This record gives sequence, structure tokens and C-alpha cells, in this order.
Amino acid sequence: MMDPSSQWRLRLGLLRSLAIYWRPGRQAALRRLYAPFVPPGSLVFDVGAHVGDRMIALADLGARVVAVEPQPQLQPWLRRLTGRRADRITLVEAAVGAEAGTVDLAINRSNPTVSSASPAWRSAVVADHPGFRGQTWDAHARVPVTTLAALIEAHGEPVFCKIDVEGFEAEVLAGLDRPLAALSFEFVAGALDVARACVERLGQLGEYEYNMIIGERRRFAWGDWCDGEAVIAWLDGGAGGVRSGDLYARRRSS
Repeated sequence: MMDPSSQWRLRLGLLRSLAIYWRPGRQAALRRLYAPFVPPGSLVFDVGAHVGDRMIALADLGARVVAVEPQPQLQPWLRRLTGRRADRITLVEAAVGAEAGTVDLAINRSNPTVSSASPAWRSAVVADHPGFRGQTWDAHARVPVTTLAALIEAHGEPVFCKIDVEGFEAEVLAGLDRPLAALSFEFVAGALDVARACVERLGQLGEYEYNMIIGERRRFAWGDWCDGEAVIAWLDGGAGGVRSGDLYARRRSS
């Protein structure tokens, strides 16, 4: 059983995340961002649902959402959020990786949205990213792992897949066996090799073009979409000094 001090740290960490990701106006901006990718009635995956802000935005566009999140302490909040949208949201309590099994999830009780299954990523961002200085992963949980291929077999092929799993993004894409119409995945300074591996993996699956969003903004930073080689060159050059954000990939043939 968790001691009272640990319970309070978890609660305060969740409240901090809710204040960041559920601030006023954010939901409308997320719906505007995702609308071109997500027609009403389509299927989308939210891999790394965290506190559910994007899950809800996608569902409110009329999509069917498979929301995947391994952290046990976030499940009650996600179930509460699902509420009246239960016919559009399926919750999956698992991590997503290269193959099915289990993985050790390092939990940051003070900042649960940066909990991570990647020891290398945690070491890299603490050493090289100023925003992660002082972050600690002070709890662990053994969690089940599924794959994108298994999720597709169970639920269907999504028109869009959002991936935000704190350094485990390349493992997620390693478990994908087909090109998807559109995806997004996080990149973080200090661990840009993870994003590079994601671009390389998508290049093996199909021909994609890319755009980028800085931090938690909800608009694209580049006027034109770029090919994979240009994005890899940008990442290898330090991502233009951008500390974190999301790369969006859309398949050229779609």
C-alpha cells in the first residue's frame, strides 16, 4: 500500500498536469489542429493518453478513439473523462512497444506526464535538457506492452495516430507493420536520436512528408511540409534549437 506522502505527491502531480493541459481555450485549439486529419466517424489512436486532453479533443471531433495509457494512477481520471463519450472512447491500460510483453515503467510522481519506459531517454534529457533538470522518477510499475499492429488487428486501422511516450516513440513505431495516413510523435532536445529513428522507420513503411509544432503550441512552424531527408538533417543539426515539440507525418500517397 502506498504511504500518505506518496499519495499526496501523486495527487499534486496530477493537479499540476491538469492545470497545464486543461487550461481554458486549449481544447478548441486542439480540435482546430486535428480537424484536417480526423474526419467525423474515423478511427484514431492516442498512444500515451496521459491526462486525456487530446483524447477528448479527438472524440469531440466525432472520431472513435483508442486511448492507450499504462500508468495505473491515471486510469481513474481517464475513466471519469470518458463519461458520456464512452461510445467513442476505448481505454487500453498498457504501454505500446516493438513486441508484446511487459516493461518497467519509471513513474515521476511529481510530474506524471513524463513517466517513461526508456532509461536511456531519462538519462539523456536530465543531462542535456534544462527543462528536465531536477526531474526524478521515484516509482516503478511493471506494465503490459501491446503493439500498434495488435491494436490495429483488434480495433481497425486509424486515420491518425498520436504518439507521446517520453522516449519510447521509436519502439512504438517498431511494432507498426504498415504505413498509416498520418501520425505525430514527440521530439525532445538531448534525445533527438529517438525522433530520427522514428523518421527512419516511417521511411521504411512509406513515403511521408513532415511538419513541426514547437512545444505545446497548436500551429505548424514550417510553411511547407518537408521530406524525411530534410527532417533528419534538421534533427542532426540540433532541431534549430527547439527544445521540444511534435513532428507530424502525413503519407504522400494519401
